[in-house]
Amino acid sequence: MAAKIFYNDDADLSIIQGRSVAIIGYGSQGQAHAQNLRDSGVDVRIGLAEGSKSRAKAEAEGFTVMTVAEATADADVIMILTPDQVQAQVYTQDIEPNLEEGDALFFAHGFNIRFGYIQAPQGVDVAMVAPKGPGHTVRREYETGRGVPALVAVEVNASGTAQELALSYAKGLGATRAGVIETTFTEETETDLFGEQAVLCGGVSQLIQYGFETLTEAGYQPEIAYFEVCHELKLIVDLINEGGITKQRWSCSDTAEYGDYVSGPRVVTPETKEHMNAVLNDIQNGTFAQRFMDDQANGAQEFLELRAKGEAHPIEATGRELRKLFSWNKVQDDYTDGSTQR
Repeated sequence: MAAKIFYNDDADLSIIQGRSVAIIGYGSQGQAHAQNLRDSGVDVRIGLAEGSKSRAKAEAEGFTVMTVAEATADADVIMILTPDQVQAQVYTQDIEPNLEEGDALFFAHGFNIRFGYIQAPQGVDVAMVAPKGPGHTVRREYETGRGVPALVAVEVNASGTAQELALSYAKGLGATRAGVIETTFTEETETDLFGEQAVLCGGVSQLIQYGFETLTEAGYQPEIAYFEVCHELKLIVDLINEGGITKQRWSCSDTAEYGDYVSGPRVVTPETKEHMNAVLNDIQNGTFAQRFMDDQANGAQEFLELRAKGEAHPIEATGRELRKLFSWNKVQDDYTDGSTQR
């Protein structure tokens, strides 16, 4: 069945313009949502925890900043854009006590609703507007008159008009300029987690590391291995992004294309797909969510150990040195702030 896609003519911007919106959190997505909505004529305030490092930035950009409890009480559309692992605590302590019948609770990812960590009271709409791009891209595309596609879903339609409100919010972000795809909280959450774990993050990272290890263990120089299994990946991904796998294969040499066909299935085998199905099963039955949340409650001990192990892989040291040679690469390697959050 083809996806249902909404565009500008399918959404009424005046609906969200007639509401008051609280953006909870002012990270990458929070900044983009707040700024785009404000520029679309929406009444926006920011809800942040006491002592948040983001307060000064939000105030400098002209927003009224309140505590999460105050922002929730002051608004009737509450968009939660804090990390998954803290949303339930923030919700229980500061949001739920200040919700009123007729309010709408919005999310940009379905994790906490799908796995039952957050349950809204009766009379409150629960919907999702999830841009499919990082916050800086959502903002940049809006400013150029374009937009980033988004997903929209309604979990609880208490008002009877939750979808109309969600589409209006999406239009305020600029997403309906590109297209907004209808989904469900379950579909968005399960496919998002699967894509991250099996392909985009877990799959690609492990493939790069194994490729690097295979070449260096065979005696090839680490610098050459880095170029061949990591650096050039961006070129391939850009081609896929532009025109799919077919354009990528058309753009590379015949030798590379032939090797794609005959050697790819030797590396990524039917057994790999079986493991992917096992990953999907753990996502669907809540095993992954429970493991993640339990570890976060335990001080993120496993999470931090795994991060340290990954950062200690030899490809990281090789990459840091080689990236210094790229005059066009202005990204600093010290991009962390010492926290567990990116």
